[in-house]
Amino acid sequence: MITKKLCKHGNSLALVIDRSILKLLEIDEDTPLNISTDGRVLVIAPEHEKQRYKRLQRALEECNEQYGSALKRLAE
Repeated sequence: MITKKLCKHGNSLALVIDRSILKLLEIDEDTPLNISTDGRVLVIAPEHEKQRYKRLQRALEECNEQYGSALKRLAE
């Protein structure tokens, strides 16, 4: 775990994310970020996670269409 402090940025505070983390997450200055909270924890996730999830859903649907009946028979 990395501990970071916020830094002053005009009238706001900013969180500076290290280049190594940006690289790992494939984030750059143009990547849209989703920010959410449960009231205690701040979660920042790249928007492309939604795109990956949609691709996974599509692939699962295609697999189910192609092999669904065979998989059902195997399950019985």
